[in-house]
Amino acid sequence: MGYYPVLLDLAGRRCLMVGGGSVAERRVDALLAAGAQVTVISPRVTQPLAALAAEGRIGLESRGYREGDLAGNDLVFVATDAGEVNAAVAREARERGLWINAADDPAHCTFILPALVRRGDLTVAVATGGTSPALARAVREELEAYLTAEYATLAAIAAEARREVRAAGRVVTAEAWRRALGPEVRRLIVERGRDDAKHRLLELLGVEACVR
Repeated sequence: MGYYPVLLDLAGRRCLMVGGGSVAERRVDALLAAGAQVTVISPRVTQPLAALAAEGRIGLESRGYREGDLAGNDLVFVATDAGEVNAAVAREARERGLWINAADDPAHCTFILPALVRRGDLTVAVATGGTSPALARAVREELEAYLTAEYATLAAIAAEARREVRAAGRVVTAEAWRRALGPEVRRLIVERGRDDAKHRLLELLGVEACVR
Protein backbone atom coordinates (compact mmCIF):
# COMPACT_ATOMS: atom_id res chain seq x y z
CA MET A 1 0.00 0.00 0.00
CA GLY A 2 1.32 3.42 -0.92
CA TYR A 3 1.36 6.41 1.43
CA TYR A 4 0.73 10.03 0.56
CA PRO A 5 3.48 12.20 2.11
CA VAL A 6 2.23 15.31 3.91
CA LEU A 7 3.41 17.81 6.54
CA LEU A 8 0.79 18.77 9.15
CA ASP A 9 0.29 22.11 10.88
CA LEU A 10 -0.40 20.97 14.45
CA ALA A 11 -0.17 24.35 16.17
CA GLY A 12 -2.88 24.38 18.84
CA ARG A 13 -4.19 20.94 17.82
CA ARG A 14 -5.13 18.44 20.53
CA CYS A 15 -2.99 15.32 20.29
CA LEU A 16 -3.32 12.25 22.51
CA MET A 17 -0.49 9.89 23.39
CA VAL A 18 -1.42 6.55 24.93
CA GLY A 19 1.77 5.21 26.50
CA GLY A 20 4.55 6.72 28.55
CA GLY A 21 7.82 5.03 27.59
CA SER A 22 10.83 6.20 25.61
CA VAL A 23 9.04 5.98 22.25
CA ALA A 24 6.16 8.06 23.59
CA GLU A 25 8.68 10.54 24.97
CA ARG A 26 10.24 11.09 21.54
CA ARG A 27 6.83 11.48 19.92
CA VAL A 28 5.72 13.99 22.56
CA ASP A 29 8.89 16.06 22.15
CA ALA A 30 8.26 16.30 18.41
CA LEU A 31 4.61 17.21 18.93
CA LEU A 32 5.50 19.98 21.37
CA ALA A 33 8.07 21.33 18.90
CA ALA A 34 5.22 21.55 16.37
CA GLY A 35 3.08 23.54 18.80
CA ALA A 36 0.57 20.80 19.57
CA GLN A 37 -1.43 20.51 22.79
CA VAL A 38 -0.49 17.09 24.14
CA THR A 39 -2.15 14.81 26.68
CA VAL A 40 -0.49 11.56 27.80
CA ILE A 41 -2.44 8.64 29.23
CA SER A 42 -0.30 6.02 30.95
CA PRO A 43 -0.01 4.51 34.44
CA ARG A 44 3.76 5.06 34.26
CA VAL A 45 5.82 7.61 32.36
CA THR A 46 9.49 8.41 31.87
CA GLN A 47 11.07 11.05 34.08
CA PRO A 48 11.23 13.61 31.22
CA LEU A 49 7.51 13.15 30.55
CA ALA A 50 6.77 13.55 34.26
CA ALA A 51 8.81 16.74 34.25
CA LEU A 52 6.88 18.10 31.27
CA ALA A 53 3.63 17.40 33.11
CA ALA A 54 4.93 19.08 36.29
CA GLU A 55 5.82 22.14 34.23
CA GLY A 56 2.32 22.22 32.74
CA ARG A 57 3.60 21.67 29.22
CA ILE A 58 1.57 18.49 28.73
CA GLY A 59 -1.52 16.99 30.30
CA LEU A 60 -1.02 13.69 32.11
CA GLU A 61 -3.57 11.11 33.23
CA SER A 62 -1.78 8.45 35.28
CA ARG A 63 -3.94 5.46 34.37
CA GLY A 64 -4.55 2.98 31.60
CA TYR A 65 -6.51 3.69 28.42
CA ARG A 66 -10.31 3.58 28.60
CA GLU A 67 -12.75 3.60 25.71
CA GLY A 68 -13.89 7.15 25.10
CA ASP A 69 -10.47 8.70 25.83
CA LEU A 70 -10.06 9.76 22.22
CA ALA A 71 -13.03 12.15 22.23
CA GLY A 72 -12.11 15.73 21.41
CA ASN A 73 -8.68 14.98 19.99
CA ASP A 74 -7.39 15.74 16.50
CA LEU A 75 -4.59 13.18 16.26
CA VAL A 76 -3.85 10.00 18.22
CA PHE A 77 -0.67 8.10 19.02
CA VAL A 78 -0.31 4.83 20.87
CA ALA A 79 2.99 3.38 22.05
CA THR A 80 2.52 0.58 24.55
CA ASP A 81 3.89 -2.93 24.91
CA ALA A 82 0.35 -4.34 25.08
CA GLY A 83 -0.94 -5.39 21.68
CA GLU A 84 -4.53 -5.49 22.90
CA VAL A 85 -4.29 -1.86 24.05
CA ASN A 86 -2.85 -0.74 20.72
CA ALA A 87 -5.65 -2.58 18.91
CA ALA A 88 -8.36 -1.08 21.13
CA VAL A 89 -7.04 2.46 20.66
CA ALA A 90 -6.78 1.91 16.91
CA ARG A 91 -10.35 0.59 16.78
CA GLU A 92 -11.75 3.61 18.62
CA ALA A 93 -9.71 5.97 16.42
CA ARG A 94 -11.15 4.43 13.26
CA GLU A 95 -14.68 4.55 14.67
CA ARG A 96 -14.24 8.26 15.40
CA GLY A 97 -12.59 9.00 12.07
CA LEU A 98 -9.31 10.02 13.72
CA TRP A 99 -5.86 9.48 12.29
CA ILE A 100 -3.72 7.21 14.45
CA ASN A 101 -0.10 6.14 14.61
CA ALA A 102 0.68 2.93 16.50
CA ALA A 103 4.41 2.61 17.15
CA ASP A 104 5.99 -0.38 15.35
CA ASP A 105 2.51 -1.62 14.42
CA PRO A 106 1.72 -0.58 10.80
CA ALA A 107 -1.43 -2.71 10.70
CA HIS A 108 -3.03 -0.37 13.24
CA CYS A 109 -1.78 2.88 11.66
CA THR A 110 -3.62 5.29 9.41
CA PHE A 111 -0.40 7.29 9.09
CA ILE A 112 3.26 6.51 9.68
CA LEU A 113 6.15 8.69 10.84
CA PRO A 114 9.15 9.05 8.52
CA ALA A 115 12.77 9.38 9.55
CA LEU A 116 13.60 13.09 9.46
CA VAL A 117 16.57 15.29 8.73
CA ARG A 118 16.07 18.90 9.85
CA ARG A 119 18.25 21.84 8.97
CA GLY A 120 16.41 24.94 10.13
CA ASP A 121 13.27 25.25 8.01
CA LEU A 122 14.51 22.53 5.67
CA THR A 123 12.96 19.15 6.43
CA VAL A 124 13.73 15.97 4.51
CA ALA A 125 11.61 12.89 5.24
CA VAL A 126 12.56 9.29 4.48
CA ALA A 127 10.07 6.42 4.63
CA THR A 128 9.74 2.83 3.43
CA GLY A 129 5.98 2.51 3.92
CA GLY A 130 6.60 0.93 7.31
CA THR A 131 8.38 -2.07 5.78
CA SER A 132 11.91 -1.31 6.97
CA PRO A 133 12.45 1.41 9.59
CA ALA A 134 16.11 0.34 9.76
CA LEU A 135 16.59 1.25 6.08
CA ALA A 136 14.87 4.59 6.60
CA ARG A 137 17.25 5.33 9.47
CA ALA A 138 20.28 4.32 7.40
CA VAL A 139 19.27 6.62 4.55
CA ARG A 140 18.57 9.41 7.03
CA GLU A 141 22.09 9.05 8.45
CA GLU A 142 23.57 9.34 4.95
CA LEU A 143 21.51 12.48 4.33
CA GLU A 144 22.62 13.97 7.66
CA ALA A 145 26.22 13.71 6.49
CA TYR A 146 25.39 15.32 3.13
CA LEU A 147 23.07 18.09 4.37
CA THR A 148 25.63 20.02 6.39
CA ALA A 149 24.88 22.93 8.73
CA GLU A 150 24.92 25.64 6.05
CA TYR A 151 21.69 24.26 4.62
CA ALA A 152 19.82 25.82 7.55
CA THR A 153 21.19 29.23 6.56
CA LEU A 154 20.51 28.53 2.90
CA ALA A 155 16.87 27.79 3.69
CA ALA A 156 16.57 31.04 5.65
CA ILE A 157 18.10 33.29 3.00
CA ALA A 158 16.13 31.55 0.23
CA ALA A 159 12.93 32.40 2.11
CA GLU A 160 14.01 36.02 2.50
CA ALA A 161 15.00 36.25 -1.17
CA ARG A 162 11.63 34.84 -2.21
CA ARG A 163 9.82 37.53 -0.21
CA GLU A 164 11.99 40.28 -1.71
CA VAL A 165 11.50 38.97 -5.23
CA ARG A 166 7.73 39.01 -4.73
CA ALA A 167 7.81 42.47 -3.17
CA ALA A 168 9.68 43.74 -6.24
CA GLY A 169 7.06 42.23 -8.54
CA ARG A 170 9.64 40.11 -10.30
CA VAL A 171 9.08 36.62 -11.75
CA VAL A 172 11.85 34.04 -11.35
CA THR A 173 11.55 30.65 -13.03
CA ALA A 174 11.98 27.36 -11.23
CA GLU A 175 15.08 26.66 -13.32
CA ALA A 176 16.62 29.99 -12.27
CA TRP A 177 15.99 29.12 -8.64
CA ARG A 178 17.56 25.69 -9.12
CA ARG A 179 20.73 27.21 -10.59
CA ALA A 180 20.92 29.99 -8.00
CA LEU A 181 20.65 27.62 -5.04
CA GLY A 182 23.67 25.64 -6.13
CA PRO A 183 27.11 25.07 -4.61
CA GLU A 184 28.35 28.66 -5.01
CA VAL A 185 25.91 30.15 -2.51
CA ARG A 186 26.47 27.31 -0.04
CA ARG A 187 30.22 27.87 -0.28
CA LEU A 188 29.80 31.59 0.36
CA ILE A 189 27.81 30.87 3.51
CA VAL A 190 30.83 29.01 4.89
CA GLU A 191 33.58 31.25 3.55
CA ARG A 192 32.14 34.78 3.72
CA GLY A 193 28.98 34.58 5.79
CA ARG A 194 25.24 34.97 5.51
CA ASP A 195 25.00 38.51 4.10
CA ASP A 196 27.41 37.94 1.22
CA ALA A 197 25.71 34.67 0.39
CA LYS A 198 22.29 36.31 0.29
CA HIS A 199 23.59 39.16 -1.87
CA ARG A 200 25.02 36.66 -4.35
CA LEU A 201 21.81 34.64 -4.36
CA LEU A 202 19.84 37.71 -5.35
CA GLU A 203 22.41 38.52 -8.04
CA LEU A 204 22.06 35.04 -9.47
CA LEU A 205 18.28 35.50 -9.49
CA GLY A 206 18.74 38.76 -11.38
CA VAL A 207 17.15 40.88 -8.68
CA GLU A 208 20.13 42.33 -6.83
CA ALA A 209 18.30 45.68 -6.71
CA CYS A 210 16.06 44.15 -4.04
CA VAL A 211 18.91 43.97 -1.53
CA ARG A 212 18.47 46.46 1.29
